[in-house]
Amino acid sequence: MINIQNVSKTYGNSAKKAVDNLTLTVNDGEIFGFLGPNGAGKSTTIKMICGILSIDEGAISIDGIDISQNPIQAKKLLGFVPDTHETYENLTANEYLNFVATIYEVPSNQVKQRAEKLLTLFELDKVLNNPIKTFSHGMKQKILVVASLLHNPKVWILDEPLTGLDPQSAYQLKLLMRKHADEGNTVFFSSHVIDVVEKVCDRIAIVDNGSLVVVDTLDKIRQNKDVSLEQVFLKVTGANLEENND
Repeated sequence: MINIQNVSKTYGNSAKKAVDNLTLTVNDGEIFGFLGPNGAGKSTTIKMICGILSIDEGAISIDGIDISQNPIQAKKLLGFVPDTHETYENLTANEYLNFVATIYEVPSNQVKQRAEKLLTLFELDKVLNNPIKTFSHGMKQKILVVASLLHNPKVWILDEPLTGLDPQSAYQLKLLMRKHADEGNTVFFSSHVIDVVEKVCDRIAIVDNGSLVVVDTLDKIRQNKDVSLEQVFLKVTGANLEENND
């Protein structure tokens, strides 16, 4: 579970808050979609959840553990796939995975078992001993996904995880998200691909200008089955539907 209470964040001397008094609870057992236009505060929120950015006001807890007061303990519960696709590219895939597993104190037998299954799933088993710098963009994304799951995180956070993935890998990732949630874990999924969010998420939040605009199940957000999530998104974020339909 992720619990965000009255969280705000301001960069430098800006008069505008990047995140403004955000309160949100993401439950165990659900895939939670997190939507918003560019600059809405999505990445800032995610980085505060992960303990990458400090929190100016409010509090965030991971499964009851405050990320600010007990950062190491909270971070051990997190698996994070960032939108930057950054890894230690001079390492081989195998070296990188073992490095990540060591940080999370995962027993070697569990690392081998989990890694082999995921590497085969994403067709990376044949390049395990190749330097990551030789990988394509999509392959780097897949190795980040594998690394994020090695410690079987209680909370799995994915920021634009589908970028660069081929259709088969994207499909496998969506299945993994569903499986992880169905096992009682939390999946926090931020994406600009509204159609995917609409199909896979149990609940959805939309943020704009740093504030929460909408949060609920898809059916309650749409109210009418003939209305798409995309139409709702454009409406609540102030877009002109007629112009977008030209």
